[in-house]
Amino acid sequence: MIYLASNSPRRRELLSQIDVEYELFLPDNQLEVIDETPLHNEAAIDYVTRVARAKATVSWERLIQSNKPLYPLLAADTTATINNFILGKPQSEKEAKQFLELLSGQKHTVLTAVVCCFKNQLLEKLSVNHVFFKSLTQQDIEWYIESGEYKDKAGGYALQGLAASFVTHIEGSPSGIIGLPLYETRELLNAF
Repeated sequence: MIYLASNSPRRRELLSQIDVEYELFLPDNQLEVIDETPLHNEAAIDYVTRVARAKATVSWERLIQSNKPLYPLLAADTTATINNFILGKPQSEKEAKQFLELLSGQKHTVLTAVVCCFKNQLLEKLSVNHVFFKSLTQQDIEWYIESGEYKDKAGGYALQGLAASFVTHIEGSPSGIIGLPLYETRELLNAF
């Protein structure tokens, strides 16, 4: 049994895939508590690790104050980056379109940091993956934007959805690109 500090349905599905029993445990008003704005000149690896660590520690502190039994708590964060530019979750259709135009015909990196807290320990792992997109036409981009699938997705697309048809190949972990690298997650949980 673990606690999952994530609203992501994809992370829930992935945990279930490896038969991990979990309960959701999120801080109150998580969006207000954790600032996911990249710091000035912050490297993508530092950014994704900092945000995942913040999600885990805020949730762990709240868990300690609750009357719930203590089990390991898992949090994660995913971001896409291209040419040292962090592509977070697009805030509009216009921004999602800009992201897809940047990714068109290019290789980009998807980083997922996973953090596990239990008692006085905090362990973390990083999954680094490369995704190669075909050259996208304006029709491809408009079709994808109209689907609405870009919403709430790092980099403005979902590997497990319609955007899979844009991907020529990947290097790394498909589950890491989706948002919870199963190998690294299992390694963290086994450590506890």
